[in-house]
Amino acid sequence: MLPRHCLLVLLLTTLFTTGCAVNPVTGKKELSFLSVQQEIQIGQQQYRPQLQSQGGRYYVDNELQFYINEVGQRLAKVSDQPGLPYEFTVLNSSVPNAWALPGGKIAINRGLLSYLEDESQLAAVLSHEIVHAAARHTAARLSQQQLLQAGLAVAGGFAKDTQYQGALSQWGGLGASALLARYGRDDELESDEYGMLYMKRAGYDLQGAVELQQVFVRLSQGRRNDPISALFASHPPSQQRVDANKQHAVRLGAGGNRYRSRYQRAIAQIKKDAPAYKAASEAQALLQQKKPREALQKLDRAVALQPAESEFWELRGIAWEMQNNLANAEKSYTTAIGKNPAYFKPHILRGLARLQQNEAAAAEKDLLASYRILPTLTASYYLGEFAYQRRNYSAARKYFQEAAQGNGDLSQKARQRITEMQPPAQQQTQP
Repeated sequence: MLPRHCLLVLLLTTLFTTGCAVNPVTGKKELSFLSVQQEIQIGQQQYRPQLQSQGGRYYVDNELQFYINEVGQRLAKVSDQPGLPYEFTVLNSSVPNAWALPGGKIAINRGLLSYLEDESQLAAVLSHEIVHAAARHTAARLSQQQLLQAGLAVAGGFAKDTQYQGALSQWGGLGASALLARYGRDDELESDEYGMLYMKRAGYDLQGAVELQQVFVRLSQGRRNDPISALFASHPPSQQRVDANKQHAVRLGAGGNRYRSRYQRAIAQIKKDAPAYKAASEAQALLQQKKPREALQKLDRAVALQPAESEFWELRGIAWEMQNNLANAEKSYTTAIGKNPAYFKPHILRGLARLQQNEAAAAEKDLLASYRILPTLTASYYLGEFAYQRRNYSAARKYFQEAAQGNGDLSQKARQRITEMQPPAQQQTQP
């Protein structure tokens, strides 16, 4: 039998050789254990949970969604993977950010749009994300991680088990930390370069891409933990990227359109509502400081300026709840749900408020509604409790097993419930 280290080298060499694929954008051979169809499936599975967990779709101005998708599709059509099922969504979040999932599912936050000046800068953002999807950057990064895990599994005892085989089959269960993690420098530079090529093909002025990086470098200076830092955590700016974009612009040639007026018309509602979102942001800070009355004053202003925004009513509910006024909190959450019933958060907040008021049936209905939109540990635990009280132990076990995946108090309680539902013989054999 070969020594273990030889088996390790043989396995990793085999995996690396059989796992090579051609980058559709650069034409280079790169490591990838995922097929394009698997990437598409992962993106489809993860897109809705990611949208929900990051604010939900921006709905106050639905025309903006159509506009962003139109610009994105125009760029995707001239990409090196035009056949991917691209989808472009504006998220209802003030945090300036944008991201791409495998298979072409792309999102840009409302907050980032307010920092852009024209459509060419928007095209620079979207084309950059398109390259991440078209060049299969996430697939390459995940494949590298899995290759490392396989090596560690083999080094830990190849003769004992083949856990790496299970690791290589767990693509569908990947979460945001893996899929939306920071890209490497080479991936970012590659996305900048080929994104500008897509901009050129679509008729945009490439100075938009140069200016975008200049803005990011300026905004990143001196920042640590404010909301804008979220953008730079996943898309680190640098003077190197500015200089590279200038060189690409010279090489690809001048010309193209900026479409400033068209862009400004598209984001007019966001700009109009900026004072309302600013007031809501100040209210959130006050809530974190345990100052709900002052927060309500800020939220009065936010609601007066834009009464259609569900988030403002949701924050009002939190402020009332902090003052132990559960009746007003429930009313606020109800208004929030009426404004945006497709978002999970006000459903779960109203459910918990109703639970505190001993409205069990109504609370369960709300928690189930939130769970169907986005399964969360909180909803899973309380739905498990409702099933447990009805002695529906099979349903309770399912919910508790989901809730037990975390590390908080509810997860600990869920694990305790699972233990309680086991037969005595099994309880005695637990480690």
